[in-house]
Amino acid sequence: MVTDPAEYPWSSYQINALGKASQLCTPHQVYLSIHLEPEKRLSNYRALVTHHLDSKLIEDIRQATNKGMAIGNDKFKDEIEKLTGNSMKPKKMGRPYKAKI
Repeated sequence: MVTDPAEYPWSSYQINALGKASQLCTPHQVYLSIHLEPEKRLSNYRALVTHHLDSKLIEDIRQATNKGMAIGNDKFKDEIEKLTGNSMKPKKMGRPYKAKI
């Protein structure tokens, strides 16, 4: 989409990495915990974003997102299932088997 995350207008990168003021975004507690000093927090966030994700992880994220499922280990998925009541594991492909009478 873009070569630099700051170029994408719908990302919070400009706020979280560059310090751009915004009325639309409220800093998340995890973001604030990166560092107490705002300048170091911005710098650490920029460093975090420079790490590339493994292509398999990216594909796993895409598939989970497209299917509306959680990504994580089985214990995490079980917890999400209990909280939401929705299955977080893929079902068998195709039509359900129907016994002939």
